[in-house]
Amino acid sequence: MGAKRIFGLAAALSAVAGTALAQAPKPGTLESYKDWTIGCDNRDRCEAVSLLPEGGDWPDTPVMLGISRDADAAADPEIWVSRDARGRETLSFLIDGRKVATASSTDGEASVQGPQASALVIAMARGGAMEIRSGVRRISQPSLAGSAAALRYMDARQGRAGTQVALVATGALARSAVRPAPATPQVRRAIIPNGAEPPALWREELTALGKFTGCADEMRNASSPPDLYRLSRTETLVLVPCGAGAYNASAVPVIATGIAGRRAFHFASFDYQPGWSEDANHPMLVNARWAPQTSTLQSYAKGRGLGDCGGRESYVWDGTRFRLVEASAMGECRGAWRWITTWSAKVVE
Repeated sequence: MGAKRIFGLAAALSAVAGTALAQAPKPGTLESYKDWTIGCDNRDRCEAVSLLPEGGDWPDTPVMLGISRDADAAADPEIWVSRDARGRETLSFLIDGRKVATASSTDGEASVQGPQASALVIAMARGGAMEIRSGVRRISQPSLAGSAAALRYMDARQGRAGTQVALVATGALARSAVRPAPATPQVRRAIIPNGAEPPALWREELTALGKFTGCADEMRNASSPPDLYRLSRTETLVLVPCGAGAYNASAVPVIATGIAGRRAFHFASFDYQPGWSEDANHPMLVNARWAPQTSTLQSYAKGRGLGDCGGRESYVWDGTRFRLVEASAMGECRGAWRWITTWSAKVVE
């Protein structure tokens, strides 16, 4: 299944969920402008990421470049760089041959903040060519095609257009005219009790579970049986294998109740359906992971083996259903291995 179809399914199912649940999360969408893609989360924090050339030659050691900015009047932009490197070095950022900013890099990670970041972002939007150098050695030439449009989108989304602190869409309004960031939603997590692992499924239960989920064939071909995790004294999370590929393994999350040998099953409930759930009543996780210490269930779907596109969701069990607390995505399979956050919530106990 292609990366773009993943996100199309997620968007359609979020609309279905929104109808059924007024407070359903609404993760942000991604927009692409030539060689840049951008997205904002529910708190209007935005991030724009440079993409490798479409259909062109990719470097053996690619460099990722991104621009992030929190909402609120006081927030300034930050530029980050990520690449596979070891040790410390000083990076220089040049626009049209002129050095605009420098930053210290440790193990391939660097960031430009403060006045340097603002100057560099503005120069990128106005410039024609960019270079990143380590000493006198050029390590990357990120494309600036589409960067101005992406930053204009950021200005509009954060309510900065027409103000003195906009990056592209500047105007006469003062910084104080920028609207405040939306409130952070809170999710109360249920504490998972300590105790013995749930009893293994009986043969009759495995048969019933395969018929209920429609995954009987996949269960027979799976390398391991369903995984069972205790949620409460009476409830067990069952991750039912339901197909696998070269880099994605699918599982249907089911809640089991009752005594061993005669347990009843129903699909786990989510306030926002995972990205590969083609049926709103039949959730599907990819490369699922459960962390009882934090009551967190994760789904991580790669659009292809490189991991430079796909979608990731993290949910917290609140005692009734799984609540979305973080989502990130990358819709363009063009070398961006750091995905853009589209939703975030604060977990409380």
